[in-house]
Amino acid sequence: IEAKGLKQISDSGALEAIIDEVLAANAKSVEEFRAGKEKAFNALIGQAMKATKGKANPGQLTDLLKKKLAS
Repeated sequence: IEAKGLKQISDSGALEAIIDEVLAANAKSVEEFRAGKEKAFNALIGQAMKATKGKANPGQLTDLLKKKLAS
């Protein structure tokens, strides 16, 4: 799995760095989410998955993103 580059990214530090980049690059989506638009959250998840080329652990990514947006 590792040799083919299919390993999931589960390192919290790496995922948090990616989330920080996604939030900085998508300020409009962050504002929309905080205004109550749930679809904006999905857009942010999509951008983070795109940034990791789909290798991020989706559950962990969702949890970390929710925590970042709540703070």
